[in-house]
This record gives sequence, C-alpha cells and structure tokens, in this order.
Amino acid sequence: MKQQMAREEKSFGDLFAELAAQTGNLVRQEVALAQTELTNKATAAGKNIGFLAVGGLVAYAAFLGLLAAVILLLGNVVPVWLSALIVSVVVGVVGAVLVMSAVKGLKNIDPVPRETVETLQEDVTWIKKEVT
Repeated sequence: MKQQMAREEKSFGDLFAELAAQTGNLVRQEVALAQTELTNKATAAGKNIGFLAVGGLVAYAAFLGLLAAVILLLGNVVPVWLSALIVSVVVGVVGAVLVMSAVKGLKNIDPVPRETVETLQEDVTWIKKEVT
C-alpha cells in the first residue's frame, strides 16, 4: 500500500516540471490562436481596403470619362459650365457612396484579438491557482 501511494505522489520537482511543460504548451497554443485570429481580421481589413481602393478608382475613371462625354453632350442643351457642374455632382455622389460603404466596413472590424485576450486571462488565473 505504501509503495502504491509513493508511486501516485509526485515530487515537487516533478510537479514543477509538469507545470512548466503545460505552461509551454499553453503559450504555444495561445500564440497559434492569436496568429489565426489576427490573420482573419487582417484578411477582412484587406478586403475592405481593396473595395475602398477600387471604389476610388472607379469613381475617378467615371469622373474622367463621363465628365468629358456628358459635358460635351449637355453643352448642346445648357451652358457648358452648368453641364460640367451637373456631371461632377452625379459622379461625386457615386464615388462618395462607394467610399462610405468601404469605410463603414472597416469601422466594423475589431483589431483586438478578443478570444486570445480572454483565454490569456483564464490562463493567468489557472497558473496562479497551480502555483499557490
């Protein structure tokens, strides 16, 4: 019976080594979680930045093409300055809608890896319990 209890009881050094190993594993898992979470958030941000850039380019291309063609066309009906103003306002509204949509998408992205922060707090609590 004594021999069996001796096998089940671990020395302080064994317990400390086990705690160190588990802590190392835990840290590696937390780093992996943080990398995954940040990669997902960076991908979403990149997508919205891409939309923002494309929206800006589309608005600029539309500005150049439509401004020239429609100003000339409307110049036959109204004064050329008025046709330029009308075309500029329409193209500006389209560009503004695209840019505002992309900015709204970027504002909805939370850059903080919330899951990682929560699990790190839980890990600190667990480690404090194990050490004391």
